[in-house]
Amino acid sequence: MCLFGFSSGLPFLLVAGTLAYWLKENGIELADITMIASAGLTYAFKFLWAPLLDHGHIPGFAQLGRRRGWLLFAQLGVVAGLLAMAALTPQHLVAFVVATLAVAFFGATQDIAVDAYRIEIAPVEDQGALVATYSLGYRIGLLVAGAVALILADHIAWRVVYLMMALVMLLPIVTTLAAREPTVLRVRAARWRDAMRESVIDPFADFFRRYGWALAGVTLLFLLLFKMPEQATIGGIMSPFYRDMGFSKTEIGTITKIYGIWIGIVGVFIGGAAVARWGAWRPLGVTIVLCGCSNLMYLLLIAHPGNLAMLTLVISVENLTLGMLGPPTVAFLSSLVNQQHTATQYALLSSLVNLPGKLLGFFAGGIAMTAGYGGYFVLTVLAVIPAMLLFAGLWRRFRGFELARAASSADA
Repeated sequence: MCLFGFSSGLPFLLVAGTLAYWLKENGIELADITMIASAGLTYAFKFLWAPLLDHGHIPGFAQLGRRRGWLLFAQLGVVAGLLAMAALTPQHLVAFVVATLAVAFFGATQDIAVDAYRIEIAPVEDQGALVATYSLGYRIGLLVAGAVALILADHIAWRVVYLMMALVMLLPIVTTLAAREPTVLRVRAARWRDAMRESVIDPFADFFRRYGWALAGVTLLFLLLFKMPEQATIGGIMSPFYRDMGFSKTEIGTITKIYGIWIGIVGVFIGGAAVARWGAWRPLGVTIVLCGCSNLMYLLLIAHPGNLAMLTLVISVENLTLGMLGPPTVAFLSSLVNQQHTATQYALLSSLVNLPGKLLGFFAGGIAMTAGYGGYFVLTVLAVIPAMLLFAGLWRRFRGFELARAASSADA
């Protein structure tokens, strides 16, 4: 699971943040950079083809089993896409963008297959350890695709860096070939229409049946808003921003990727301890405000361009609060799903959480060119206001539910 996590984390930054540096050095305009580097939007829509991985086989890969077959297919697709990006370079922009989208698509497909593999390979009591191990590998993948790739790019050509990233993917491919296929008996739907209804339509309908149209609608609107500030700074806008602030790729990679990731891990531990102490709902409200407002720290960086101490401070606050937001978010989303539709409902809800911020990131370049970087960061923070108004409206319902569930557990 550690190596599968590494395999999932590697392509994500290579089609988002890291890619933006390559595009900027080739003279691509900021608005175009953020649009191209928003290929990560593909990950937000992966639930659309997730049923295919439950109900279909890839010709030529079926002998590996359903999960390993899809895993190998997706990993080979990532490798092929990265090789195409290295061969084409941004000099052939249209074909290069197609290759980038291919990497994003196969990377998202790999994520679906890994999640399904993890759930099926071990019982529920072992899932916590598997998720933690997967997360460690994922962060190592981010380190390689972020910090290592940036530092290498200060010394060798970008096309060589992406070629090296493609070669690194051979390690998880070997892992897939050596892994065992989960032993799960599945009832296969007779028709594709039935498979889509069982996998997508029924989970949505169940959510509205359990919560009612009014509460479900307000809850979904809250989900659409509360992570917008975080997601809006993950895409292609940040790479040109750091470069325009006068930092080298080595400085950016060291502070934002290596140092920042470990600060984020500290934040995860703090967020997890808060959930264990107070439940998910109250820490969620606090961390939404902290994480959203942390984007204002970038205004300090604008006022002190090229200052490594200020960059370290900004990254410390941003990554710490971002890490703190993770555990309450996962706990809250998990509390919303029906155990009869756990995987699909969680995928749908997590997609809703990430989609609006990624859409804002798609237009980030145009906004920043019009209002400036400072104006863009202020705009991302404004989403906190309606999110917290909705949070206050939902307080009685979900806080009461959390207390009732805690009392029930204590009685048991």
